[in-house]
Amino acid sequence: MSSVKRAGTSSRWATTTGQLGAGLIVPVLLLIAWQLTASAGLLSPVQLPRPSAVVQAGSDLIGRGELLPHMWISTQRVLLGFAIGSLLGIAVGSLLGLSRWADRLMGPLFGALRAVPSLAWVPLLILWLKIGEDSKVTLIAIGAFFPIMTTVYSALRHVDPRLVEMARTFGLHGTELLRTVQLPAVIPALFSGLRLALAQAWLFVVAAELIASSMGLGFLLIDSQNNGRTDRLFLAIILLAVLGKATDALLGLVERWAVRRWA
Repeated sequence: MSSVKRAGTSSRWATTTGQLGAGLIVPVLLLIAWQLTASAGLLSPVQLPRPSAVVQAGSDLIGRGELLPHMWISTQRVLLGFAIGSLLGIAVGSLLGLSRWADRLMGPLFGALRAVPSLAWVPLLILWLKIGEDSKVTLIAIGAFFPIMTTVYSALRHVDPRLVEMARTFGLHGTELLRTVQLPAVIPALFSGLRLALAQAWLFVVAAELIASSMGLGFLLIDSQNNGRTDRLFLAIILLAVLGKATDALLGLVERWAVRRWA
């Protein structure tokens, strides 16, 4: 029995290692192409700094104690806005997906709000919530809300009606039916929506940090552009990509656990 477990663990480890190795191929090739292009002088250092210059810019910011606070404050804003937006999105999506009356009354409104560009919310949030963390987190929550709301709504609409009817014959109704039958049936779709919502949260953090911010990777991005520091601009973009992928990978681990547990 123990040998079977060890074999299964070794197989999963080999698969994971292989996937990670394959996933690094394209980034490494892009890094090589970047280095060759910069070294050939096809573009000026202002347009395309060398990878070593970007690393040096990061090292300088770390030495001055600035880079980690930028990363932390952006991550904190994203996670808080993502949590708020996701909870509200699941609640509203469940309401619209389970109630045809709610769908008829509120569906068109949310469909219209979903089409509003992110930057269109900025002046209104400043007017309502002033300049501060509340307006930034609210904007990120708006970005996270719509993907998860739409996904949950659509998934609940497509739950097999025979499954629901069978559960009702066993006396399941209301929240008990939702908790034991309908939500487990949409777990894969739910996490697809959560991952989309997380990606949107990282997209919206840059717009959020345009709101008179003095910290965060979005601020670093804009500040680098204004000061002509292309090396720091590239650094901010790379860090946003790395942090976004890292948080998505963590959510993927939760997804695999949830699918095994409930789906």
